[in-house]
Amino acid sequence: MEAVLELTKDNIQDVVDASMKQVVVLAFWSQQSPESVALSQTLTGMAHKQAGRFVLAKVDCDKEMEIANYFQIQNVPTTLVLSEGKPVDGFAGLQEEVQIAAMLDKHLPAQWQIQLNEAKNLLALQDAAPALALLKQAYAESPNAEVTLVFADACLMLDDFDSAAELLASIGLADQDSYYQSLKAKLALALDAADSPEIRELQKAVESEPENIAQLLLLAKALHQAKRNEEALAILFTPLSKDISVENGEVKQLFLEILTALGQGNTLANQYRRKLYSLLY
Repeated sequence: MEAVLELTKDNIQDVVDASMKQVVVLAFWSQQSPESVALSQTLTGMAHKQAGRFVLAKVDCDKEMEIANYFQIQNVPTTLVLSEGKPVDGFAGLQEEVQIAAMLDKHLPAQWQIQLNEAKNLLALQDAAPALALLKQAYAESPNAEVTLVFADACLMLDDFDSAAELLASIGLADQDSYYQSLKAKLALALDAADSPEIRELQKAVESEPENIAQLLLLAKALHQAKRNEEALAILFTPLSKDISVENGEVKQLFLEILTALGQGNTLANQYRRKLYSLLY
């Protein structure tokens, strides 16, 4: 249903039915009342800004007197909050946006819940990239276990194993349910698949010759290709912390390339970017 609509006798039943699943705000107004016109504009702006949290159904009392009479509206502007087919709250007269928001927040789902639900729908369609963007916003607002698990799921779909591992490690024992266990299993399988014979051979070579920077670069590249970026950055940072221009700057160059590939919003990239800045300045 649209975020804002005009309530009429033709669609009132659809709107009442919609209130069984989503809060509907009924705004009774009249062109004859400047206050009600102003409030209608405020509510319209809020509905568009908070799209998905509630539906605004505007009732033009000059045209829809029957609806106004049904809801026993005495004066305009009057605003009612409709939930499960019944008015549960409301106010008469003009109010500021802050006051209206405080009243609505008592009845509306939090923004992070809406973002989480949208992300779940996208993940069900295997559309992980836009889901990840929503989950980052939801996680910033409320990093609870429910959001964290879905966030980790999206990271796994996008082969970001480091972020998925970090998110799963933050889940407390009480929240380690069947969903958590399935994600842990997916991560373990993904990491096993990324542990190729080539990487194991390079790891042995680096362990036996830790000062061989050429071998270390090969290992870092292989780890990066296998999406094991945290390991790649860690082994590159060790020689960088001793000499920022080691191997004619090749180590620093690869380090920066991996950070760029991870992107500006990546937590791991930001962490190692700060470490690099501490060496430079």
